[in-house]
Amino acid sequence: MKRIILLIIVLVVCLGDVYSQQRYGFVDTEYILNKIPDYKNAQEQLDQFSKKWQNEIESIATEIKELHAKFRADEVFLSSEMRTKREKEIHDKEVLAQKLQQKYFGRNGELYKKRQELMKPIQDDIYEAIKEIAKSGSYGMIIDRANGPTIIYSNAKFDLSDKVLYKLGIRTK
Repeated sequence: MKRIILLIIVLVVCLGDVYSQQRYGFVDTEYILNKIPDYKNAQEQLDQFSKKWQNEIESIATEIKELHAKFRADEVFLSSEMRTKREKEIHDKEVLAQKLQQKYFGRNGELYKKRQELMKPIQDDIYEAIKEIAKSGSYGMIIDRANGPTIIYSNAKFDLSDKVLYKLGIRTK
């Protein structure tokens, strides 16, 4: 019985020693992204595409409102055939607006594709730089603290964000 207790104590001490040697670091990817000029350019391009597409959809929405107003004003004077024709015209415009909304801003829409095209290379570079720093610095874990309160306290000496920027060729300060 004493041998089993002694064995357990030795295992706990050994495992504790192994875990205490593990190094951890954190990065702030939002901070890193804001220091990368290519990211700012990509974000500006995405904003331009988004604004252009949104204006196109809003233009059609304005047309729809005008068609509705004209239809209401003329409704009493229209034959049933003309009324049906105008209702179809309004409906077709509404369907077009919905299709454009889905095409541009939907789950796999144009904005998503553009974001992937412009942002993925930047994100991949950051990931590779973090991976290299983690391997060369023997870090067991690198935590991203950018999105959400996942870390309540962190010592600034473990912040590797500037090292990642340096690895990407961007000098700070």
